[in-house]
Amino acid sequence: MSSEKQVPVLIIGGSIVGLSASLCLSHYGIKSLVIERHSGTSIHPRSRSVNARTMELYRGLGFEDRAREAGASLSPTMGMMSGSSLKEVIEARPRKEGPRKFPLAELAASIGPVSGIYVTQDMIERVLVDVAREHGGDVRFSRECVGVKQDGDSVTATLKDRESGVISTVRADYLIAADGAGSPIHTQLNVPTTGRGTMGHLLNILFHADLKSLVDKREFSLCMVERPEVCGLFTSINNSDRWVFHLSYDPSKGEKPSDFPPEKCKELLRIAIGIPEIEIDIVSILPWEPSVRIAERLQNGRIFIAGDAAHQMPPWAGQGANSGIADVYNLAWKLAAVLKGHASKTLLETYDVERIPVGRKAAEASADAANERGIISMKRNLTVVKGWLKRMPLLSGHGYCYTSKAICVEDTFPLGGLTWRPWTLPSLFLSIDGRPGSRAPHLWVEHQGKRISTLDLCGKSFVLLAGAEGTSWMEAANKASSALGIDISAYCAGPEGDVVTLKGEFESAAGISSRGAILVRPDDFVVWRQRRHLSDHQANLEQAMKQALCLS
Repeated sequence: MSSEKQVPVLIIGGSIVGLSASLCLSHYGIKSLVIERHSGTSIHPRSRSVNARTMELYRGLGFEDRAREAGASLSPTMGMMSGSSLKEVIEARPRKEGPRKFPLAELAASIGPVSGIYVTQDMIERVLVDVAREHGGDVRFSRECVGVKQDGDSVTATLKDRESGVISTVRADYLIAADGAGSPIHTQLNVPTTGRGTMGHLLNILFHADLKSLVDKREFSLCMVERPEVCGLFTSINNSDRWVFHLSYDPSKGEKPSDFPPEKCKELLRIAIGIPEIEIDIVSILPWEPSVRIAERLQNGRIFIAGDAAHQMPPWAGQGANSGIADVYNLAWKLAAVLKGHASKTLLETYDVERIPVGRKAAEASADAANERGIISMKRNLTVVKGWLKRMPLLSGHGYCYTSKAICVEDTFPLGGLTWRPWTLPSLFLSIDGRPGSRAPHLWVEHQGKRISTLDLCGKSFVLLAGAEGTSWMEAANKASSALGIDISAYCAGPEGDVVTLKGEFESAAGISSRGAILVRPDDFVVWRQRRHLSDHQANLEQAMKQALCLS
């Protein structure tokens, strides 16, 4: 056994969630070690959707452009359809020249500074591992965690080098288990789960077939094929020669994965594609089960569960990886605050309270999108329409608010705050209007001669954003920052402010008067709002900060 290594945070699982966790921690100045049992990043496309909220986070972490470049081949991808073969469906569509826009794209632009993208997990993970290492993250492959134990002061993990067989130990202040749906750590901790369980049985077939001439200028996202011989779903990977087909099989009829060897799958793929003579090269066949399993406990002492280990869900609402990334973004700043001595350890308890309801909501919405086989439903009826309306607020990654002891409750008497809300898409459908627990409102503003988003002011420290006549909040923020020993960045927003906006624009978006202010924590969520002028700004702000850090 080799000598023991010590790190502030150990991350078990080096896929998209674990790598994002490393980046988030580095962003706040916290060292981490990522352990991944495989020899490298994913070789399978897996998830393809990086939603707008995740792209906001990647923008703040400094690699939005690299992420978009990784997904460039999927940028024309759009549309869900069904038929008796892929060829029949695609040939019925006209070819369209020029860029294609998603429906409601202009309305969605008011939600945040960036849009979501399609990029496969294997492509984005290559970017993530490079960026994580560039930012100081220690990422090690071919290392397997074979056991963990913890005491009141630390977590100790036993690791095995899968190439040399050498056993070593790592001691960490905290551990993040991002080790997937079959998480050994989740199992070892005996964490209870709820949910619908297994919803279907599928084979994820990754294959090469030259379909570029068929799909060029009529690219699609998903295509369901249903016929007596084969039932499954095509997903685009590079819109050229790389594709995935989710083949449905039925154990109740005695079918099992071994009944579908590569040659059998090729035969079924040719039928589903509708081109009998097409050359097909099968890369992999992975059995999987669309399932809903929600962990009822995410914090287990000094161990935190994230991603699929915390909330397993079908991919049909694009929430799986995105929910996991939101998990670790929520957790990273809290771990940093505790490790730096700025917050009470009680703050870490809010991870459970804030993220479990969000994971459950995303999982249930994803499950509602599935048919009886566990594949996304292509039906057109009232039930399906209701399901889509339920999922719409979640698609961008913004459709939730946090409630915990670290979020200050405001008095909305007598009308529940209705008169404070702007009649905008972010406010009416996503609750992004300055209320505590919501993501901070986005506006394009001018700061130091540059056009930026209000979100660009956030993401590193606590930020106080005041109305045009809220200059007294600046002094209060400076005094509170000195008194607490915690950085608070403060800005006035208005025509004459250090953040330049149109008159009343920021106040309307944030639900405050020109003398009010909102306090935003490092993960972009509002923790406190004061609509009007107060007699003792500093005392009120200090109290809000103490509650946000669980110091009171």
